[in-house]
Amino acid sequence: MKIKISVAGTPNVSHMISPGKPAGMKTIEIRITGRVQKVGLRNCIRNIAGKLCIKGEVMNLPDGSVKITASGDSLTLDKFASMIYGCPRALIREMEIYEIPFRSFPDFSVVTSH
Repeated sequence: MKIKISVAGTPNVSHMISPGKPAGMKTIEIRITGRVQKVGLRNCIRNIAGKLCIKGEVMNLPDGSVKITASGDSLTLDKFASMIYGCPRALIREMEIYEIPFRSFPDFSVVTSH
């Protein structure tokens, strides 16, 4: 599933249940483009995830975008995605949200480039 969201949009990710995962839990991948690197976005995202008890990871990609993989309940993930727009200094041009197979993470971490 792919949802493109413009800056004026509000994320709306469908709520689907797959076998083999905790009830109500899902994993999404978010790709963010714009002025999103070297502005503190990854740490802002990690702080939001911590407040909402979202598990996953965030990383810069070589193309200048930021990728987030996040697991949690559907409503909390919707809130998480919408709160990213509030990160200061970042200028989000586009946010793409995909539902991917469920993944379990021990916490939420910032992954650095190698």
